[in-house]
Amino acid sequence: MTAAEILKRVRRIEIKTRGLSNHIFAGEYHSAFKGRGMSFSEVREYAPGDDVKNIDWNVTARFSHPFVKVFEEERELTVMLLVDMSGSSLFGTHERLKRELITEICAVLSFSAATNNDKVGVIFFSDKVEKFIPPKKGRSHILRIIRELIALEPKQTGGTNIQVALDYLNHVLKKRTIAFLLSDFVSEPYEQSLQLAARKHDLVGVQVYDKYDREMPAAGLLQVMDAETKQMVWLDTDDKAVRNQYAENFDRHKKYCVQSFVKSGARLMDIRTDQDYVKVLQTFFKGR
Repeated sequence: MTAAEILKRVRRIEIKTRGLSNHIFAGEYHSAFKGRGMSFSEVREYAPGDDVKNIDWNVTARFSHPFVKVFEEERELTVMLLVDMSGSSLFGTHERLKRELITEICAVLSFSAATNNDKVGVIFFSDKVEKFIPPKKGRSHILRIIRELIALEPKQTGGTNIQVALDYLNHVLKKRTIAFLLSDFVSEPYEQSLQLAARKHDLVGVQVYDKYDREMPAAGLLQVMDAETKQMVWLDTDDKAVRNQYAENFDRHKKYCVQSFVKSGARLMDIRTDQDYVKVLQTFFKGR
């Protein structure tokens, strides 16, 4: 893809997603996330009705009567996008590829954050961290993120490793952030890292998948390639047992994903490539 083609796609995505952010998601984003981050401001003497959980025991011991910590709402939040760039994201049979859908969702979230004067950063990953863009503000920064979403060519050598992305998030960002993990979640186990990240950050999973990730069409004998390992195999797609096994594999991955997020306390939504992601995101934000 040439530089001119990339810029054209960036502009097209900006026009579409910025409009959605300004007119549809800005209010939902603000109500869903603003006020969730609190930072320490000062201590003052305890007054009847104060929450005893906020007592500062060190100061209380020093002055021999109770003091409480006072917190204030953090006016600026940081949004981190953890974006799966592995080979399986280049699959799609309806409307668009999974990566194209991920790109649009990331753009909407980025412009929604920018409208609320929040910083946005990105961790691109496959079986390793491909690129880290530190959180910043501004339209030019958002456009850079969109360019990378379109043009970045991962150096993937294996499958997908969500654990390495979550571990990287925990390592590089010490302050609590709003983190969106966008992937098809066909990955090695990541439950432990997910639990650690969910305790530290406000973590939201966005599972993007295609209809045929679960439903194999009956199309006779086909040679197919694993998008990530590049392994070639022959499949008799007319064989019902083969199609059932294919569906069971997807359902098993889906069940693991749902159970992992429930156990960690993080939120999860799923969006199919032929679905209207606007409605899914609106429902999620309003449910917060």
